[in-house]
Amino acid sequence: MTWQEGWWAYVFIATAGWLATDIWRWLGVLAGRRLREDSEALNWVRAVATALVAAVIAKLVLYPTGVLEQSPLWLRLGAVVLGAVAFFLARQKPAVGIATAIATLAAGLWWLGF
Repeated sequence: MTWQEGWWAYVFIATAGWLATDIWRWLGVLAGRRLREDSEALNWVRAVATALVAAVIAKLVLYPTGVLEQSPLWLRLGAVVLGAVAFFLARQKPAVGIATAIATLAAGLWWLGF
């Protein structure tokens, strides 16, 4: 099958993906206009978002896959701790914390010979 014969499948995938996400984004924008920044609803949304990020990080650290699976737990935990310290020292700039954690992990993997 050539691309010209099956192009409709790509259009369908792109349209379905767009509809599945954009509708909720626009509804969020419309509903968000009525929310105050200090409202309980927005505090709840922030708490849920923070919990989801923490859960993903915990899963990556405690139950890794791929090359991370071969790395020692102390290295993964150390990278998270140093990233958090850098995040707070840099006045809560996420890019600094993420870059520090990645650099720590990469340096540790290199040092251990991975």
